[in-house]
Amino acid sequence: MADEQKAPPAKAEKKRKTSIPEFVNQVRTETSKVVWPTREETVRTAIFVFIFMVLLSLFFFGVDSLFKFIVNFLLTLA
Repeated sequence: MADEQKAPPAKAEKKRKTSIPEFVNQVRTETSKVVWPTREETVRTAIFVFIFMVLLSLFFFGVDSLFKFIVNFLLTLA
C-alpha cells in the first residue's frame, strides 16, 4: 500500500450546466429507484424513536438533577 502512489490530479474539467428539463428527468429517474418503507415499518420506526426519546429524556433529567444537587451542595459550603 505504501508503494502505491496516487496519480496527480488532472486539470479540472469544465462542468457543463444541466438544463432544467434534464434535471427534472434525472430527479424522476432517481426517485423511481427509491424503496419507500411500508406503513408498518414507518409506524414501528416512529414507536421506536418515541420510546428512545422518552428513555433519553429521563436519563438526561437524572444527570441534570444530579449535577444540580452537587452544585447546590457545593454552594452551601461556601
